[in-house]
Amino acid sequence: MNGLINIGYGNMVNQDKVVAIISPEAAPIKRMVQNAKDEGRAIDATCGRRTRAVIVTESNHLILSALMPETIANRYQDKEWKGEEDET
Repeated sequence: MNGLINIGYGNMVNQDKVVAIISPEAAPIKRMVQNAKDEGRAIDATCGRRTRAVIVTESNHLILSALMPETIANRYQDKEWKGEEDET
């Protein structure tokens, strides 16, 4: 396990399992989220706030976050950069 990324409000996700970080605004993404909820594959980490990012994992689970996709992506990239620095 390479590390955990804070996805808001004390929730963390394993960065090695992340496939994509997407915005929930498009209709196909909304359908994907609804299907995941119906099948029990959705993990709501919004703490009652508006969903602003959907994280797709290797296991085909969807994690809903109240943070913007750009914010999560920046945290992901910062983790990657710090990991490379530590190895040298």
